[in-house]
Amino acid sequence: MIGKDSDMDDARLLVFGRTGQVATELARRAPGATFLGRDAADLTDPEACAAAIRERAPEAVINAAAYTAVDRAEEGEETARLVNAEAPGAMARECAALGIPFLHVSTDYVFDGSGTDPWTEDAPTGPLGAYGRTKLAGEAAVRDAGGAHVILRTSWVFSAHGANFVKTMLRLSETRDALSVVDDQIGGPTPAADIAATLLTLADRLREGAPGGTYHYGGVPHVSWAGFARETFARAGREVAVTGIPTTDYPTPAARPLNSRMDGAKLMAEHGIAPPDWRAGLDAVLAELGA
Repeated sequence: MIGKDSDMDDARLLVFGRTGQVATELARRAPGATFLGRDAADLTDPEACAAAIRERAPEAVINAAAYTAVDRAEEGEETARLVNAEAPGAMARECAALGIPFLHVSTDYVFDGSGTDPWTEDAPTGPLGAYGRTKLAGEAAVRDAGGAHVILRTSWVFSAHGANFVKTMLRLSETRDALSVVDDQIGGPTPAADIAATLLTLADRLREGAPGGTYHYGGVPHVSWAGFARETFARAGREVAVTGIPTTDYPTPAARPLNSRMDGAKLMAEHGIAPPDWRAGLDAVLAELGA
């Protein structure tokens, strides 16, 4: 069943994505749902994604798939746009035609990272690179479809599976006793497990007629990447010295936002879902990894 008090059989749920961090956590909580990986749903073919929804006639659809290679997107923006914008738009239009809820995961990269205040849902957007631009276009396509929907913007996702910052830090700690980590990008690490639980709760709420829209869901307390690394090593019992460095000392093809703080007040006010404490999620991930 979906959510604590759900009355929807999870067999009636369709999820785009299968091996990603959020999709993996969704499968743990809704094992009877249908999960479409790349072999079953080509996200570079938007009409095929819409057809997959028509064929299965679910009661709700979650899109947990995306083109997330931020740096590669700078040279592959056309592919990123197909996956991050056109495919979600086609999914959302099909869901609107069928009268079923559509839930879509987005990102803090739709903002320019300026200032120090947490971003609210109505703050002006201004993506710095191709990845953010394509995700922002996807949001617009989902809204324009006109159906019941949720766009869940999140940040700094981590879990015990897939590629993420926590696993990278633990791997590096096997051979290094000192690391330099960016200290001027501030955000909220967000456990994939909590994102999955929130999506399932919201899917159920939308089915029951609750309001949807765009929501922010990022971990608290806000922290830098260097601070996140230090906490990871401390909780894992690893003795690794972390030196904070500015973003300018770690150049990448795509610019990263300096401010990725997310304001979760709207989600709390409308659905009673509070921002997750990433430290509790980190403990759970470290326990699963045996770290």
